[in-house]
Amino acid sequence: QAQQAKFLGHVENELEELSVTIAQAKKMVELIKGVATKERERVEKLFAEASEVLATFHKEVAGFIEDGERSMLGEAEADLRWKEERRAKLAQCKQNLENVPSTDTIYFLQEFQALKVAMEENLSPTPIFQNELNFTKCTQAVGAVKDVLSSACKNQWHHLQGKGFDGLSVQETEEGLCSRSPLQGTGAGGISSCFPPHPRVSLPHTVAFIIDLDSDTADKFIQLFGTKGAKRVLCPIPYPESPTRFINCEQVLGVNLMNRGNYYWEVELIDGWVSIGVIAEDFDPQESYNCGRLGRNEKSCCLQWNGQNYVAWFGGFESVIQQPFFHTIGVFLEYSEKALTFYGVKDSKMTCLQQLKVSRFAKGQFDPFQNKINHQFASLFLCKLKPAFFLESVDAHLQIGPLKKDCVSVLKRR
Repeated sequence: QAQQAKFLGHVENELEELSVTIAQAKKMVELIKGVATKERERVEKLFAEASEVLATFHKEVAGFIEDGERSMLGEAEADLRWKEERRAKLAQCKQNLENVPSTDTIYFLQEFQALKVAMEENLSPTPIFQNELNFTKCTQAVGAVKDVLSSACKNQWHHLQGKGFDGLSVQETEEGLCSRSPLQGTGAGGISSCFPPHPRVSLPHTVAFIIDLDSDTADKFIQLFGTKGAKRVLCPIPYPESPTRFINCEQVLGVNLMNRGNYYWEVELIDGWVSIGVIAEDFDPQESYNCGRLGRNEKSCCLQWNGQNYVAWFGGFESVIQQPFFHTIGVFLEYSEKALTFYGVKDSKMTCLQQLKVSRFAKGQFDPFQNKINHQFASLFLCKLKPAFFLESVDAHLQIGPLKKDCVSVLKRR
């Protein structure tokens, strides 16, 4: 009986302890449920807010396209109506003249004069679509938003799983893509409101470089589209006078200065012959055509597309590159290494087209272009440098960026 009582006492104590732990477990279950419910509510609210931001952006972009279409169609349709009316008038005058009896000289002269007057009427001016690039770059802007969202979702999911961020931080990806959105300043409001601030991930020394074209340097035969697009035109543009404006070469510079670290940017070759490179900040923009062109002096260098080949230029020396055409050219400037590398970019894959850097000749080999690089190229890095662009042919057309994140990641892993 004593043992039985003792055993029952142990059971009673165990039951009491279990009752206490069960109560605690119940509280923990309720706490987890409560926290999860509140977290779920907060997440749903944030998703709803994000969806609202996207819906607003969608509405604004759609309206932007409609406004551009309406503006362009109004001008194009007016031009079409004028041409149709002119054709009908000329056809009627011609028919009237043909119907005049050969014996009626006075009537013939009247109809002939009417046809002559109709022929001499001033032609309608060709429509000029001022919003050309903005209107046709909506896909690029929305694609930038999609890339940011994809990157943010992937990185945050990894963060939740404890894997950390992959490549660029969300904030840096967002800044890089938003700053190049073609709709910036049009009321779309960018996309920074989609994401709260995130802690920065330590970046290696390679940086994605954001370029804005400097309108005070653009030659009068270069039309700028915002700060990212440039096209060579036939009719001069009445830019205000500027001491930094090119006057003999169809060139334009970026406002950005480079004097240390590494820089990477990309350029879309839309049409024509285009040269892409760098130039010393103190270069004289009033130099003659032969000396002022990119790569034809020791103060600049470039990669040229001449319609058939890529050609690297420095100090008046050239190096022809046997590679296919790439619509996207990546430029990687390593200031500390005194090196400039041009890449052909396609589907986020990079093909090295040419690297300009001092290097020794292999035994028995001699290259005049490399010899010029070996003797003069390093002195270019004693200057502050600027991105430079030369639109060599009429209708030559280029657009800056946006960068492909995969390419930046490749350079970071070097």
